[in-house]
Amino acid sequence: MISSRRTLLKTAAAIPVTRLAAQAKQHIAVIGAGAWGGWTAVYLQRLGARVTLLDAWGPGNSRASSGGETRIIRATYGDRPYVDMVVRALDLWRENERRWDRKMFHQTGVIWMAGEDQHLERAALDFMKQAGVNPEELTAAEAGKQYPQINFENIKLVIREKNAGFLTARSNCDYVLEGFQKEGGEYRQLAVEPGTIESGRMRGVKLSNGDSLNADTYVFCCGPWLGKVFPTVIGNLIRPTRQEVFFFGTPVGDPRYLENQMPTWIDNTAAKTFYGIAGNQWRGFKLADDARGPTFDPTWGERLASSEGLRAARKYLEFRFPGMRGAPLLETRVCQYENTPDQHFLLDRHPEAANVWLAGGGSGHGYKHGPAIGERLAKMVLGKQPVDPFFSLTSRHTGRTG
Repeated sequence: MISSRRTLLKTAAAIPVTRLAAQAKQHIAVIGAGAWGGWTAVYLQRLGARVTLLDAWGPGNSRASSGGETRIIRATYGDRPYVDMVVRALDLWRENERRWDRKMFHQTGVIWMAGEDQHLERAALDFMKQAGVNPEELTAAEAGKQYPQINFENIKLVIREKNAGFLTARSNCDYVLEGFQKEGGEYRQLAVEPGTIESGRMRGVKLSNGDSLNADTYVFCCGPWLGKVFPTVIGNLIRPTRQEVFFFGTPVGDPRYLENQMPTWIDNTAAKTFYGIAGNQWRGFKLADDARGPTFDPTWGERLASSEGLRAARKYLEFRFPGMRGAPLLETRVCQYENTPDQHFLLDRHPEAANVWLAGGGSGHGYKHGPAIGERLAKMVLGKQPVDPFFSLTSRHTGRTG
């Protein structure tokens, strides 16, 4: 008995440490290489897992919710969990900028404009102060002196976050994939179908090239496709909607509408919330209506902006930014939001498969949270952090997120 034990110990000692570590690694497949899936793969890899990241069309592709030029990052939320998550996400965006030597965040500042109804904004101000964001409150007159190119008519409150700004969306997805691969991750551009669930576990997934992939755990970050991938568990809980974005040309020789002279902005004064980003790395003056559009098929939907959407955007543009009257339309984009009924995220384990995790419901405000979601989800998958009921599948919420 003693001799056998000595033999086993000698055999174990002869195996290189690196090989033992590799044998101990859990193999995790992450499906979807957008803002949430890409960052989740990165943090799983950094926490010691062996990770395979898969995507049907590639990170930040034109069908993806993480595609397009830019996304706003701001902490003005009426729910404390999102404020805290933005604070963490901004730290992580900056940390990974330094790590990878890539420009991902543009600190233009963000102004949030409110009208008479300031229920959300007052809650947000308290939450931001508690989280150390230190927002500024401006009157319309004060804001007008600092930003004379904006018409502050009907504005009763302006919240300014000097440390906020925008993120370069699709290019950041490329940087995340690049960083993931350099840190040892595997990427495969293939479509994925869930495998069968037996005895409380998923038994592999099917790939579009005819192969199967077997992993210990599967994390589905499928954006607007999550409901179709899991029609029984998710189904209509996540509904993709059609969203139009317009880019207008700024006046010749007029720098007032460029990102170094104008903040990123959100106008929450009316039934429809408009938002925009100046400059956009010379793409034009971005403007979009945040109201949820009609249901949209992210795979087969035609991405042509409507004449009605353009008229509404131009009418708003000329009211709020008088110097942009008559501005030419340079580009349009049709993307989608993947909305939950309450616009809160979904981060939870599959109720019938212990080795399957579901992440979705970005609801038009998920991109900015990418690295914080990835860090959180990686810890949940590896058993280092519990599921937060605020984001769970079984405990849904009502109310507006901001």
